[in-house]
Amino acid sequence: MLREGEIRIPSGCAISGIISKDGKNITGEKIVKSIAVMHDRSNGLGGGFAGYGIYPQYKDYFAFHIFYENNQSRIECEKFLEKHFDIINLSKIPTKKIHAITNEPLIWRYFVQPLPTRLADSQLDEKEFVSKCVIKVNTFIDGAYVFSSGKNMGVFKAVGYPEDVGEFYRLDEYSGYAWTAHGRYPTNTPGWWGGAHPFAMLDYSIVHNGEISSYDANRRFIEMFGYKCNLQTDTEVITYIFDYLIRKQGLSLEEASSVIAAPFWSTIDKMPVEEKDKLTYLRNAFASLLITGPFSIILGFEGGLMALNDRLKLRSMVIGEKDNTVYMSSEESAIRIIEPNLDKIWSPQGGEPVIVTVDGGVK
Repeated sequence: MLREGEIRIPSGCAISGIISKDGKNITGEKIVKSIAVMHDRSNGLGGGFAGYGIYPQYKDYFAFHIFYENNQSRIECEKFLEKHFDIINLSKIPTKKIHAITNEPLIWRYFVQPLPTRLADSQLDEKEFVSKCVIKVNTFIDGAYVFSSGKNMGVFKAVGYPEDVGEFYRLDEYSGYAWTAHGRYPTNTPGWWGGAHPFAMLDYSIVHNGEISSYDANRRFIEMFGYKCNLQTDTEVITYIFDYLIRKQGLSLEEASSVIAAPFWSTIDKMPVEEKDKLTYLRNAFASLLITGPFSIILGFEGGLMALNDRLKLRSMVIGEKDNTVYMSSEESAIRIIEPNLDKIWSPQGGEPVIVTVDGGVK
């Protein structure tokens, strides 16, 4: 008889998130403990975390986390950075040697600010300038990959089980107001350091459980606007979609959710006129950004988290609350292990976003 862990888990991959509504610090140790409970949902080919509010001393600067294959790629990338940014601080990201994490690349961290002359010449706003620079590095500098680029936040990921990744990056030494985590069970794409979750662009980060059957249509559309999906996994495109819809198109989180997890036309037809007109516009205007296939995601952004699953609810999502802390996870067990005495726990409906913001509560 096959035991748990000896067979493929169809709903494999695990996600978890924690946020303090009053902005109080939560140690990285908590999110590691949460995701570790779901060990058997992943297979050791990817784990990762995103922390928000973790760099208060550098909160006004963009924090670049970069993988390098070798020193030559680091030298080439740093030349590019020096041409476009004022580098406030640079160093290797502190790690701990553990047996379970092997073949690690060079992992560096840079706190940067766009050079005023370069920014002025570009005629772009600050975030657009940074996003274009990140895409240039990831597309044109061989052996360099910027995997985190937001302010006062950072992504930490690797090939390995998430609890080992957390130990490797010494996350118990970090604290922030929000965390997300991912344990990977890749099915169609390789397990490699760049392909681990979270995926990030500026302050947006995504952890994802599921499979995107609409990937090619989504990718072709989003790449018309300067994005490049070259990281060998379908999840990357979700991050770019949110960045495009919210930052570039000015949609709210609720509106962006109604694009990627749009209600069925039969549901829209039954809505009040104003809501019907709005959702009809969103479905038509952004038809190529509808994500099909089973998924549950947690989106991290400056000041909050959002949980969302597909409109048919083909992947699990559980939300828990205790005082001023909100928990999101694939399984209730991952919440109970760090907070056994919840005030409230529930599962959102398919396509229903759960948005939590610092000082803004839950909606």
